[in-house]
Amino acid sequence: MTPVPRRAVLGTAAAVSAVAGLPATASAAPATRTPAGRTAAAPRALPGGGDLGPNVIVFDPSTPGIQARLDQVFAQQESAQFGTGRYAFLLKPGTYSGLNAQLGFYTSIAGLGLSPDDTTINGDVTVDAGWFNGNATQNFWRSAENLALVPVSGTNRWAVAQAAPFRRIHVRGNLNLAPSGYGWASGGYIADSRIDGQVQPYSQQQWYTRDSAIGGWLNGVWNMVFSGVQGAPAQGFPDPVYTTLATTPVSREKPFLYLNGGEYRVFLPAKRTNSSGVTWGNGTPRGTSLSLSQFYVAKPGVTAATLNQALAQGLHLLLTPGIYHLDRPIQVNRANTVVLGLGYATLVPDNGVTALRTADVDGVRLAGFLIDAGPVTSNTLLEVGPSGTTTDHSANPTTVQDVFVRIGGAGAGRATTSMVVNNRHTIVDHTWLWRADHGTGVGWDTNRADYGLVVGGADVLATGLFVEHFNKYDVQWNGERGRTIFFQNEKAYDAPNQAAIQNGPVKGYAAYKVGSQVTTHEGWGLGSYCYYNVDPTIVQHNGFAAPNRPGVRFHDLLVVSLGGQGQYEHVVNETGAATSGTSTVPSTVVSYP
Repeated sequence: MTPVPRRAVLGTAAAVSAVAGLPATASAAPATRTPAGRTAAAPRALPGGGDLGPNVIVFDPSTPGIQARLDQVFAQQESAQFGTGRYAFLLKPGTYSGLNAQLGFYTSIAGLGLSPDDTTINGDVTVDAGWFNGNATQNFWRSAENLALVPVSGTNRWAVAQAAPFRRIHVRGNLNLAPSGYGWASGGYIADSRIDGQVQPYSQQQWYTRDSAIGGWLNGVWNMVFSGVQGAPAQGFPDPVYTTLATTPVSREKPFLYLNGGEYRVFLPAKRTNSSGVTWGNGTPRGTSLSLSQFYVAKPGVTAATLNQALAQGLHLLLTPGIYHLDRPIQVNRANTVVLGLGYATLVPDNGVTALRTADVDGVRLAGFLIDAGPVTSNTLLEVGPSGTTTDHSANPTTVQDVFVRIGGAGAGRATTSMVVNNRHTIVDHTWLWRADHGTGVGWDTNRADYGLVVGGADVLATGLFVEHFNKYDVQWNGERGRTIFFQNEKAYDAPNQAAIQNGPVKGYAAYKVGSQVTTHEGWGLGSYCYYNVDPTIVQHNGFAAPNRPGVRFHDLLVVSLGGQGQYEHVVNETGAATSGTSTVPSTVVSYP
């Protein structure tokens, strides 16, 4: 997102180190023979558990100076959009009073209870946009999880854009999604949360809420999507702009760290089908847990070889906050492996490798980290399963949650494809794949990245899909029976001219392309925007392209030309009116075909 004026504002009424359970004892592995017959010691076994490092800051209600520490990190991170700082605040169960946790870039806050109500803040967790003159469209990369909030004024402010999840939160009051002054805003994502009062989007252009309960919803701008949300407004698209599904077809909430007595554990929520409402409302949530002693607790500076050794030993990975440079892929080969990041732990492939790959196995959980493309072009950055796999994973799918990709912005970065999903039944639950449109290392060929998400596997479900600015297709979906609930896209701003985006005889690459061989596909609440500010005369034939057959269906589509910088001729295939002139008004299609 950029600070362009996308629309008139909507009128409305208004350090404590954490230590796990005892680490496993390191022991010498059996000796092996070298080819020359000499004896060489195998690598020593890596320990599980351990200290969470200096950038995980743990409080309990009696910790002195909590507000000062929160303020110190916020002052550092408030405008550090492409900085190297990474922080996670963890709050032990109890009640905290008089706090205002303002969250800047790469900052997470989470409670350490099994239920959000175990950790209550009589105060606020705030995101606003004072650093950017009241414009919230760049409030990326921050998160709040597993807390109860009792806002001082009765309303908590959470004015975010992409990659800023709000999970497992109980707001005992209202939730305002706009910045002070109701400036531009472009988010966002809520899951497994209960807002007792009203959610107030005000100027938020789009939003996705999943498996939650709300007391009410104030308004909508372009695209407000709900699945499994108790209290959601009724279906109304395009006027009002609500897409409402009573349930979410399949979901499995993100893993989270919690305290069981004095032991750190990671809770693994169970899969749900046709779900609605929160997972934690009636006693202990369904699922299993792992001791932190079963994780290799990684610190920045560790090598990819060490991470792979830990995985080969049977350990899971906990990536503590920081930046991890990789000279080879992290390879996840074991079923049910967890790779969980804290504080926007960031993986950087330095030499054109893929950052992380999984095998064709059940139940892998990837969550809570950022992949930042390196200066040498990577063919892919994240691969879920090998090409051509057909194994049924419906009983125990892989989940990819709050895993974000950035190409450029923080420096030179290049990748042909950001994320490839080949394993059947994978759930991609909230991702933002972003070819940067601002920052450093940015230009049509400088941070070249042709494709955002490429889906090869069958039965893949995306809930909360944000993909922006790729040079060709932002999403290319080749797998059968794919489903997407909520999609937000901007085409690449920086196309130099019409020829640069020409796709054979077609004007431009669709934001969301379903492969010509696909017979069954479905999407709900999908939007694509263009802002061709380098050459405003560029014409984009459509936002969505798919085979014209009965099994390929879309509900509630829109395209928007932002201020007339470029135009769409259609919404999907040859259907839907062109966007008009300089008026930033969506063209919509309620049902296709």
